[in-house]
Amino acid sequence: MNAPALLTSTEENYLKAVFALAQPRIGTNALADRVQTKASSATDMIQRLAEKGLVEYERYRGVGLTPSGRVAAAAVIRRHRLWEVFLAEKLGFGWHEVHDLAEELEHVQSPELIRRLDAFLDTPSYDPHGDPIPRADGTWPTAAGVRLDYLHRVGMVPGTEWTLSEIVPFDGTRTVQTRSGRTLDLSALAARHVLVQPQEPPADEPLGPTRRDLLQWGDETPYETTRPSETQTPDA
Repeated sequence: MNAPALLTSTEENYLKAVFALAQPRIGTNALADRVQTKASSATDMIQRLAEKGLVEYERYRGVGLTPSGRVAAAAVIRRHRLWEVFLAEKLGFGWHEVHDLAEELEHVQSPELIRRLDAFLDTPSYDPHGDPIPRADGTWPTAAGVRLDYLHRVGMVPGTEWTLSEIVPFDGTRTVQTRSGRTLDLSALAARHVLVQPQEPPADEPLGPTRRDLLQWGDETPYETTRPSETQTPDA
């Protein structure tokens, strides 16, 4: 999945912006806001990309990506997210630091470099923020979990492990804790802004919240202290 040759970094940034915002089309003003430029400059760039066959544009109907444009945008996103993995896992940058650095590295258009980078990282499916990385053939992995905010200030960041230990029936507050014993209380609203990947507890661990509870962080129903095999399907 290689982007067309001779794209400038500005052109690639526009393609990423259209990819992120078009449903299926986006207006010129919204695109200009996304890339932080004037509407007239955005219009000029759209016309240039249209001449290259990367976008379709009609006045008053907005702009959308062509099939070639989607391939080009996905290639940029793939490079960006692979660099984020490399920076976080191999160079030790924090997950909140890697985006700006990857913004610069993503414009290095070397298919062989990206092929080797992907192999070196063991072909990751998700970046440090949990976003899917487009595959080399242009396909995308499925979502990694329930999309919510990352609670950086309290240490609940991507890649950390927490155990749900209690759900307060009164207001849905969740108490979670780390393996070291540190606890954190999350309101029902805050819990809806966390990305989680549920894991089944080992058989020898004490009874605790079931898998159903982990999958329904926003459910106000009190949890049952049963193992997954004992969980009863609730009445409709």
